[in-house]
Amino acid sequence: MFAESRPFHVAPHRLPAWKAVLPIGGHAELRQAGRPVVTAPGLIVPPQLVHSCAATSPYVALFIDSWLLPSRPGPIRLDAGMVRRLLAALGTTGSDGPGTDADLAAGYTELRALAGAPAPLDPRVAHAIHLCTSRDPDLPIASITSLADEVGLSAPRLRALVRRDVGIALVRLRQWGRLSTAIAGLPESTAALAAATAGFADQAHFTRTARDFIGRTPASLRRAEAQGAP
Repeated sequence: MFAESRPFHVAPHRLPAWKAVLPIGGHAELRQAGRPVVTAPGLIVPPQLVHSCAATSPYVALFIDSWLLPSRPGPIRLDAGMVRRLLAALGTTGSDGPGTDADLAAGYTELRALAGAPAPLDPRVAHAIHLCTSRDPDLPIASITSLADEVGLSAPRLRALVRRDVGIALVRLRQWGRLSTAIAGLPESTAALAAATAGFADQAHFTRTARDFIGRTPASLRRAEAQGAP
């Protein structure tokens, strides 16, 4: 989750996770090339959808791993009442959104009530995904071959099962794990150090991945944090 106390627009991107955009008093806008603009008090955007997004007011953005909600082909519009329920579940008390003590488990429970429960994963897929997307910077992100060996599958078979059950390539999920780890480290370190800790080749690789996945750069996230946005 992150929150900002101002309207904001993010560039076109393709996120390998669900995204819930919850404006506080305004509305959300989603744009796709060649399609009408989708506008609503709030939006839940499915994984891998190429789009740009904006909020016309302070907002909260939630990122939910792709296998934690059921697959859908397009965005889910949220009415004002649904947005209020989600923000209340997170513990929002002011116009700037929740702080770092937000109740993410309660927010996810409310999201599941709106979007539905996901299908269970093959245990081998679940274990491999857990290892390759770990947010623990002290746990090295294993190669796909070693992940396959650990769950008793060949690398091609593991890739096929992940695509079947999750719909996203395992290598992209591994990049998502690295990006999550790096972004979590930004408040306490430089972008270069966060990139190295998360396993990126260099800061430029971190920046390219952030722009591709979330439509923002590490520098823009650091500016937001410096301005008081959690």
